[in-house]
Amino acid sequence: MTFWTNKSVIVTGGAGFLGTNVVAELKKAGANHIFIPRKKDYDLTRWEAVERMYKDAHAEHGRTYAETLVIHLAAQVGGIGANQANAGRFFYENLMMGTQLIEQARLLGVGKFVTLGTICEYPKFTPVPFREDDLWNGYPEETNAPYGIAKKASLVQVQAYRQQYGFRGIHLLPTNLYGPGDNFDPASSHVIPALIKKCVDAMEAGRDYIEVWGTGKASREFLYVTDCARGIVMAAEKFDGAEPVNLGAQREITIAELTHLVVELTGFGGEIRWDKNKPDGQPRRCVDASRARELFGFVAQTDFRDGLKRTIDWYVEHRKGAKN
Repeated sequence: MTFWTNKSVIVTGGAGFLGTNVVAELKKAGANHIFIPRKKDYDLTRWEAVERMYKDAHAEHGRTYAETLVIHLAAQVGGIGANQANAGRFFYENLMMGTQLIEQARLLGVGKFVTLGTICEYPKFTPVPFREDDLWNGYPEETNAPYGIAKKASLVQVQAYRQQYGFRGIHLLPTNLYGPGDNFDPASSHVIPALIKKCVDAMEAGRDYIEVWGTGKASREFLYVTDCARGIVMAAEKFDGAEPVNLGAQREITIAELTHLVVELTGFGGEIRWDKNKPDGQPRRCVDASRARELFGFVAQTDFRDGLKRTIDWYVEHRKGAKN
């Protein structure tokens, strides 16, 4: 508890899907000075807004910058379709947010900076399980490369700043997240919420089929959002090294297997139609999470089937509430 008691913690993206869970974990750990910059108040792609955000956090909590810890979660992100439609914007906004937040943190003497990367940083044909040492052995999968490279730049920046300035920045690489509170907007959602919505909507509309992108052969690994949040807080407290660190559950599942599981758990009884004209994305994804276990003791705890059921239940309940 003493690590967090006297610290000011800035959580960019703290009102989002992952961010709300990270804030909850911080409070459990004893943090009581948490500053959450909202997008409507601070455009973190702009230097002046970042500067003002740091000043406001400092004024609100009365802590020195050396007593301040930043967890940078804010991102422009989405599934394959959103990445293809917004390649330029995703690259620019993610790059500018990370670059300017880190540079101003260095200038101010911020005590520690946690950057959150993405599984999309890995090369398209990375051997499975993905090990951090393979991060630079090829170009990322094309459909999300601009986003992945923009996030990867934060790794380079914190490593370079550590080398030259002694900057205490770390870089975490979570695999695909899921859980209650996820983004279910079909224009930008990832695969799990998209599949849940397709099944629930089809049952409600009386349709006897759902359409799913790709061939179903690609594989993914999924990390329950509260597990990820716990891993981030553990790393922020206990880890201070230059090497990137995977956060994952070490469980690989094909999109076809995932789709059948979502169909089963939602109770949808219709046909699955595969749109093979749509891309699969990266062929396989599953990380080696042993470095996180060794460096700061993180191990994922949530059973995938249980986590999926909780996510479905949350969506169904909140969908009902939104209609009343």
